[in-house]
Amino acid sequence: MSGESISQAELEPLFEAARWAPSAGNQQPWRMLYAHRDTPSWELFYELLNPGNKTWCANAAVLVLFISRTVNPEGRPIKTHSYDTGAAWENFALQGTRSGLVVHGMQGFNYDLARETLGIPAEFAVEAMAAVGRPGRKEHLSESLQAREFPSVRRPLAETIIEGRYQE
Repeated sequence: MSGESISQAELEPLFEAARWAPSAGNQQPWRMLYAHRDTPSWELFYELLNPGNKTWCANAAVLVLFISRTVNPEGRPIKTHSYDTGAAWENFALQGTRSGLVVHGMQGFNYDLARETLGIPAEFAVEAMAAVGRPGRKEHLSESLQAREFPSVRRPLAETIIEGRYQE
């Protein structure tokens, strides 16, 4: 990522796309906490990252934490809270890509510290983080990160789908 800032107006369509994700019973269990670079909240979010992701996100414009409500207002479990939040994340990422931004999802951060530092209530699960930024130049990355900059491969479809009962 380039290190250039992203305005709130440019970020808003990503959140709007996430808002329209489908969810069981239209419960919309996802919430997104975020921090723009050069704001007091940035350091709180950045310090949650594992060392490798700190390197990767050093030039991000925004860090986003996705959380999901695990129970409804009556206290009944929302069994698909993670699934529904994943749909919101995908909408967020697709809109970011469509807007010409880099959107990088991560699991490499301290979940317990996120809950504590950001005051996340017990009825929410900490799901994932994302970094958003403007595209940077590959040659500005460290050599180790440059070596990882290529489209990832996927398992063959025949190894992913199963008709009927589970089988290896």
